[in-house]
Amino acid sequence: MSEVFSMRQIRTDLAMESFQGPEGGFPGVRVSHWEAMGVTLTEVVIETEAASCALGKAVGVYMTLECAAMRRRDLDARLAVANLLGEEIARMLGREGDAPVLVVGLGNRRITPDSLGPQTVDRTLVTRHMFEELPDFADERMRSVCAIAPGVLGVTGVETMEMVEAITARVRPRAILCVDSLAARAAGRIGAAIQLTDTGIQPGSGVGNHRRSLTREALGVPVIAIGMPTVIYAATLARDAMEALSPDAGEEALDHVEAELLEGEHGEMVVTPREIDDLIADAAGVIASAVNRALQPDLSEEEIAAMMN
Repeated sequence: MSEVFSMRQIRTDLAMESFQGPEGGFPGVRVSHWEAMGVTLTEVVIETEAASCALGKAVGVYMTLECAAMRRRDLDARLAVANLLGEEIARMLGREGDAPVLVVGLGNRRITPDSLGPQTVDRTLVTRHMFEELPDFADERMRSVCAIAPGVLGVTGVETMEMVEAITARVRPRAILCVDSLAARAAGRIGAAIQLTDTGIQPGSGVGNHRRSLTREALGVPVIAIGMPTVIYAATLARDAMEALSPDAGEEALDHVEAELLEGEHGEMVVTPREIDDLIADAAGVIASAVNRALQPDLSEEEIAAMMN
């Protein structure tokens, strides 16, 4: 690790939360911030393997959109996030090729904080079957899209990667979009932030249940991951509470408390808001709307909204 910066490992899936360096950042990482339509956007670009190892994040681009009003179920905020996210997905995806795009909704439909992926797939406009089976009735403005919610190993007995590999070999998509629930470092970002990255994803990483990674290297096609924080580690909340109650406590003491809690009986306990049902339903709608706009750019917003409902 470079002597230019020091960092401790933070339990989070958000790249923007994964480092604590000097004001100007540190070697191998570029960070940009800007605001549009009331949404704060943060782009973290990890450029070197050294920075990747230090942060525990793959080399690539990580874009985070934050809007506190989205958690308050503000319709204008949700529309703004959907528009901006759709633009970023389209930019990252590109428009080359006529092959279908595969949307993968990761997670367990039976567990609400983990059901973001499946609920997003439910509202994704799938069209591949129309082009394959009913080409005369297919709208020529639409593009080929297919989707799957593969479930989890404990329910299906099949690894997610095994399913996606098999479908990729048969369908030969030009790209894969994965949607999953994430873990955050800051409780305020639950339901209020969405991360987009071109590095792929490791299913279950947010709650320490690591499975085989879905990446371009593993699948042979670009893999774009979209996720929203739905949980936070209880140990992290305890650390924040101690910091609030003891403002003079040093970082070393706070880190020690967090480490002790993580190693204890409840170290892997995660916490989610009581309104998680509404947050997941809203977020699935926002992400699905953004995905549909990115994949069906020739359709109007009204047409997409009508098909989603």
